[in-house]
Amino acid sequence: MIDSQPHLLVDRADGVMTLTMNRPDARNSLSPQMLVLLSEAWHEYRDSDDLRVAILTGAGDLDFCAGGDLKLTMPLITGARQPEDEWDERLMGNLQQFLDAILRGFELYKPVIAAVNGYALGGGTEITNACDLRVAADHATFGTPEAKVGLLPGGGSLTRLPRQVPYAKALEILLIGDPFSAAEALEMGLLNYVVPREQLMPKALELAGKLAANGPLAVRKAKEGIVRSSGLPIAEALKIEDEVSAVVMTSKDAREGPRAFKEKRKPNFTGE
Repeated sequence: MIDSQPHLLVDRADGVMTLTMNRPDARNSLSPQMLVLLSEAWHEYRDSDDLRVAILTGAGDLDFCAGGDLKLTMPLITGARQPEDEWDERLMGNLQQFLDAILRGFELYKPVIAAVNGYALGGGTEITNACDLRVAADHATFGTPEAKVGLLPGGGSLTRLPRQVPYAKALEILLIGDPFSAAEALEMGLLNYVVPREQLMPKALELAGKLAANGPLAVRKAKEGIVRSSGLPIAEALKIEDEVSAVVMTSKDAREGPRAFKEKRKPNFTGE
């Protein structure tokens, strides 16, 4: 089933929710409408038992996402312009939607795959950093150029990037702001795969299918344990690992998986 919106396309099939940022003429930049719809979609994904994996991508072949729209969104947020339509009103009525839309601080333990189809500069790189698995087309370009115009990438990159790539590379990316290629992103560990453009969505869907076939409770709790224990002393981290492990090991899925293996059939995981 596909829900079409001017600035966001949402597809739900076989436990996979695919979100396509759909403003190719505006470099798929984050408009108030897109932010509200993304926020709603992430909440639906988090709360739906039928959805196990999400894929985030952009429309067209040129841009994944150019970040916040400098003509619509940023002037609205800073007060340089007043709300002009329903989407402006809805966003300004609850600015938490902005943070939820870009997955900054939003508690989401289901997996998210970024399928980066082109330029992912500024907020585009920041949203990529917020995803768990990352596949990029070989012509994709990344970067956080905010420092070049006297700003900083405060959409999560200051916190996430030094945990995801070597420290020196993280500071080079964040402080200098030069763009870098998909091949460079792969080499430094920011991406899982780089593929030709025509193979981007097939590769993302392949990964999504593998994730969706796994025990959903096990996947959620594994991600939760990783996220919550990141940066903690080992003793505290092991307590969180014990906590999430106990939930999984006492679940119905933990009994179903070995039983299905013994009976040489696919497991019927329910997430319980």
